[in-house]
Amino acid sequence: MIPRSLSTRLSLYGLVGVGAAAVHALALLVLGGLMPLWLANPLAFLAASLASYLGHSRFTFQPETGGQRFARRWLILQYVVNLTVSGVLPLALPGWLPSGAEVAVLVFTPTALNALIWSKAARFSLQRRQGERVIPLRHADDLGLSQAANTAILALAKAGQLDGTSLLVNGPAAAEGAEAWRSLTEHRPTLQLCLHLCLTEGPSSAVPELIPDLVNRQGHLHRSFGSWLLLSLLPRRHPERVRVVAQLRREIDAQIKQFQALGGHGSIALDGHQHIHLVPVVLEAVLDRAHSAGITWVRSTDEPLPTGLPLRCWWQACRDAGLLKWLILQLLSWRARAHLQRCGLSTNAGFAGVLFTGHMAGAPLLAAWRELSSLGAKAQHTAPLLLAHPGAPLDQNLADAGFTVSQAFAASPWRQREWRALATLTPLPDQSSG
Repeated sequence: MIPRSLSTRLSLYGLVGVGAAAVHALALLVLGGLMPLWLANPLAFLAASLASYLGHSRFTFQPETGGQRFARRWLILQYVVNLTVSGVLPLALPGWLPSGAEVAVLVFTPTALNALIWSKAARFSLQRRQGERVIPLRHADDLGLSQAANTAILALAKAGQLDGTSLLVNGPAAAEGAEAWRSLTEHRPTLQLCLHLCLTEGPSSAVPELIPDLVNRQGHLHRSFGSWLLLSLLPRRHPERVRVVAQLRREIDAQIKQFQALGGHGSIALDGHQHIHLVPVVLEAVLDRAHSAGITWVRSTDEPLPTGLPLRCWWQACRDAGLLKWLILQLLSWRARAHLQRCGLSTNAGFAGVLFTGHMAGAPLLAAWRELSSLGAKAQHTAPLLLAHPGAPLDQNLADAGFTVSQAFAASPWRQREWRALATLTPLPDQSSG
């Protein structure tokens, strides 16, 4: 039985705490002779935090963790919180407190915070070990962007390694991709085709003269994700926002009609190229026509941080700005969730594919798969969605068709790596702990 008696847990917590304190003292004694105290103490404290992290996961909370380590994020959280509290708390104490009370506050505040952090870490581990397992949906974006993208996506779908794709209706190979996908659905009717709303590049679907603020001289959409986001910050009655939103609505309507003409019959599932659909001003325009256009599902990018990743992968996420993109889209998804619920639209229960955008192969792909598999089912939500961008070697210049932003991305050898990774990804959830 998982719960331990309070006395047993307190005893183990105390023993681990004493051990961590001993590690802190010993490390401080050794390092203090080699470097200044201001540098030696944080390093010694890090050693103590590591001892506490290992001790509590292996002994105090062994029933919850199964003897495995906590996810590393809890070690980082504990270390940062304790350093911050240790530095700020002495300065924040009122001067009228008796010295005995000050000592008690300085000693027991970090202790209480640590108990809270490790308890939450234990519950997190338990949920990952015992939660209901689901099979994530494997999804590929950019069908229609090029023959290279079509080749990879269609091959994966034929092999049963994809559950859905998103059609870029203004892509150079959209008609061919849509036709081939329709042929596949005759044998696999559960395959999903989504409208991949595009507002940042490629030819417009609406008449360019009707949307002058959205296109350049060549009639190609050119407003960036950042530009749309800044537009969302303007007051609703600001002249520029009113003018651009009117044109935005025309372009969305035109892309919906084009999607339906290419075979997207029935209810519409919608997402966005570069996740543009989550930008507030765009999402509002989509939701305003959800009922009339038959939009019933909109993708969210609520992506849990995966566990068990090598540190080099986290460095890659920081270096490639994946962590920054993740944070921005987490905030936008959080904002969108209430709007989708209010409009009666469904969405996916979880997502992976922003943090390591364009590099969904190897350790990031497997870690994301494990994480999504452990999320469990949610009412009024579809299964978690694993996103990748597979493609064959690119043999055309997409910039000629107005897809300047996507050219380097589509030409990267990572498109083939993602194709190979999806082709060998097991359809069964990995039961190992991250």
